[in-house]
Amino acid sequence: MATTHNWRKSSYSGNAGNCVYVRGDRDGTLRLRESDVPDTILATHPTAFGAFIRAAKAGKLDRLIS
Repeated sequence: MATTHNWRKSSYSGNAGNCVYVRGDRDGTLRLRESDVPDTILATHPTAFGAFIRAAKAGKLDRLIS
């Protein structure tokens, strides 16, 4: 498991559980994890993650949740 000092907690996570953490690696890869399952780490490229965030903010993913 990665050390906690490399990870930044989302400002939207607050002080409760279910926190989202992100870190940028030297190779340009973004890594994300969730506090309840810290050993599960998702890796993505900043361009793809940016597109995902823009789509979420624009409401384009709203239909995925019922």
